Amino acid sequence: MVLAGIWHNLVDYLLPPVCGSCGEVVQQSQGVCADCWGKLTFLGDPCCLCCGYPFELSLGKDALCGACSGRPKAFDRCRAALSYDACSKDMIIGYKHADRTHLTEIFARWMSGAGREFWNSADVLVPVPLHPRRLLSRRYNQSALLAKVLARQHNKVFVPDLLLRRKNTVSQGQLSSSGRWRNVAGAFEVNPVRKINLDGKNILLIDDVYTTGATVDACSRILRKEGAGSVCALVLARVLREG
Repeated sequence: MVLAGIWHNLVDYLLPPVCGSCGEVVQQSQGVCADCWGKLTFLGDPCCLCCGYPFELSLGKDALCGACSGRPKAFDRCRAALSYDACSKDMIIGYKHADRTHLTEIFARWMSGAGREFWNSADVLVPVPLHPRRLLSRRYNQSALLAKVLARQHNKVFVPDLLLRRKNTVSQGQLSSSGRWRNVAGAFEVNPVRKINLDGKNILLIDDVYTTGATVDACSRILRKEGAGSVCALVLARVLREG
C-alpha cells in the first residue's frame, strides 16, 4: 500500500491531473477545477417520474413530462447526473473519443448519487453496447467503464456483454428526434452466449448521454422480452431543451 501511494504521487508529479473540461492542472485527481465545477449543472428533484427531466416547480411525485406522456417508454425510470451543456459536453466528448478514461471514477461518483433510488433494488448492471466495428476503432466502451465501477461500488452483478448491438447504426448525433428512434429500432439483442436467467430481475442500464431516450428504450424493450422484471437507466448526462 505504501509503494502504491508513492507510485501514485510520482505519477501525479510527472503527469499532473488536469481538469476534464478546460485542461487546467488540478491539485488532485478530482476531475474538474473549481471554475468548471461551478459551471456544471447537476440534476435532481423535482423531475419527471419516468425520464427524470427536471421541473422548475414540483408537479407531484408521479408527474410526467410531455415527452413521456406522449410516448410511453419501455423503461421504468431514468436518472441523469448532469445537464449535457457547454461545460459537460467537452468533458464527455473527451471521455468518449480522446482516451480521457481517468474521468471514469469521478463520473461514476456523480452517477452514483443521481441513481441513489436504484441501488437497493438493482440486480444486474448492463452497459449500452457499441457495435464491434465502433468498439474496435474506439478501443473501449465508455458506458461499460462506468458500469463496471458502479457495480463495484455497490456490490452489484456486472454483465458487460449481456446486450449486443447487431446493427452498426449511424451516430445518433447526426439525426433528428424521429430519426433517432428509427435508427435504433431492431439494433440490439440479448447475447445468446450469456446464459443468464432474466426472469424477474431488476436491470439497471448504464449509458453516457440521454437525448430522446431512443437508445435506452430500444435496449429496455429487448430486456423486457427476455423476462426482466424492471428496467431502469442511469446516465451521466442528458440533453435539456427549452419548451
